[in-house]
Amino acid sequence: MSRALHLTEQLISRRSITPEDGHCQQIVSERLAPLGFACETILSGPDTFRVTNLWAKRTGTLDPQDNGRTVVFAGHTDVVPTGPLDQWASDPFTPTHRDGKLYGRGASDMKTSIAAFVVAAEEFLTAHPQPRLSIALLLTSDEEGPSVDGTVVVCERLKARGERLDYCIVGEPTSVERIGDMIKNGRRGTMSGKLTVKGVQGHIAYPQLAKNPIHLAMPALAELVAIKWDRGNDFFQPTSWQVSNIHAGTGAGNVIPGTVTVDFNFRYSTESTPEGLQQRLHEVLDRHGLDYQLDWVVGGLPFLTTPGDLVNAIQGAIRAETGIETELSTTGGTSDGRFISRICPQVIEFGPINASIHKIDEHVRVADIEPLKNIYRRTLENLEAAL
Repeated sequence: MSRALHLTEQLISRRSITPEDGHCQQIVSERLAPLGFACETILSGPDTFRVTNLWAKRTGTLDPQDNGRTVVFAGHTDVVPTGPLDQWASDPFTPTHRDGKLYGRGASDMKTSIAAFVVAAEEFLTAHPQPRLSIALLLTSDEEGPSVDGTVVVCERLKARGERLDYCIVGEPTSVERIGDMIKNGRRGTMSGKLTVKGVQGHIAYPQLAKNPIHLAMPALAELVAIKWDRGNDFFQPTSWQVSNIHAGTGAGNVIPGTVTVDFNFRYSTESTPEGLQQRLHEVLDRHGLDYQLDWVVGGLPFLTTPGDLVNAIQGAIRAETGIETELSTTGGTSDGRFISRICPQVIEFGPINASIHKIDEHVRVADIEPLKNIYRRTLENLEAAL
């Protein structure tokens, strides 16, 4: 059994539903410490939701003042809940092999990536015992949860003490059909709103004595649906505005409600800003004369890594290992890359096939584990060679 596969199985066997880490990070630290990594555990959050974070770094021989660079591998040891256990073909925390696939919660999202990076670092350091490149690992148990006590906390601490990060590879599952066919070189921003439009409650048979907030809100909502917020650019799709929920009523069929609440979300490109989108939406609501309350939550800013040192290094690694030309993409949801990009200029995401993430019987192809590990190792080699 390969070392990467064995470590993947070890991690899958640890029950680590957010915010639990299941001692996954301890397993990783015990592998990294003999390689010269200084491992720091950072706990955050209340006792009822205690988050475990790991920052591990091995400093290279080249000083930052002399073109030294630090590459970070970032990921999460927490996993989403299993769902109904009776629908799984095998226990989600017992790594199980069937038909060339390894099954278990976190197999593709993202314990395989973590294992692959650890073994890639071991192999790289065996071949380069005194590298000029500094290598670090940032892990959290709060990526699948609220994401307020995880990577963002570590990044704030690193920034406060002046840590310099140059490149970051987030091990999210990005491949679609073949390992290496897609990497994410950016993500759209996300911003949610909760709109409450006020009316006057009344009997449904006497509408002249009431004011229906649903009727009042609909013309404005229709206008918002039709707006082209921006055209996107070479890397990003146009900004999208989507309603996720509309709620009103008292539960009775003969009552005009007093309020209607609309939940919505922007997924926005670098062509728009949170402030600009908020202003434009308020202008529509005001023009329709609505009496409303609107609360905003900016969940993440967009980030983009244009082709350069890091993209070239991982593209070359994928090409050498698989023979394919990878696709750059910014599609999909958010990741902890949105926090890391605030302190690191080049951030990309790359990992295994994502078809089974968060599903019953989550799995990874066993034959993909070694190539994934090799791509991470080759990326380190390419970055080292560029110094």
